[in-house]
Amino acid sequence: MKVYGVTGWKNAGKTGLMERLVAEITARGFSVSTVKHAHHAVDVDQPGTDSFRHREAGASEVLLASGKRIAMMQELRGAPEPPLSDLLARLAPVDLVLIEGFKREAHPKVEAYRVAAGNPLIAAENETVRAVASDTELNFDRPVFDLDDTAAIAGFILQEVGL
Repeated sequence: MKVYGVTGWKNAGKTGLMERLVAEITARGFSVSTVKHAHHAVDVDQPGTDSFRHREAGASEVLLASGKRIAMMQELRGAPEPPLSDLLARLAPVDLVLIEGFKREAHPKVEAYRVAAGNPLIAAENETVRAVASDTELNFDRPVFDLDDTAAIAGFILQEVGL
């Protein structure tokens, strides 16, 4: 599968850009899956639900299935976070996997950058960042797109991965 990332510091616009890219690229007829990295103890399950109770009782994995969707929850219980390659191996084949976060991984990325967030450009120190999507003009050695120009950013990504 082709993979491409969206990275950036907190409040840089990563999630909004990801959402728009998924909509744009799927509208162009490509299948897309996403992987999102979270830096905290995120939990998609809610206390009191049956699946939550199964996990709390000690289940290593809980597969929740319905007529609309399937969710797999796996408890690490102190084990190290799996590498991105292991997570990608769990996905069903699609044309493109968009990855949010994972800024230190080796896959190519677009950096979402907002000047108001006050953070330095990741791209300045990270060659895997192939372009920047910014809310301000930048003089940079790689392509710079307007953060809101989703069509241009999607086109760049699709060209980069050969789709």
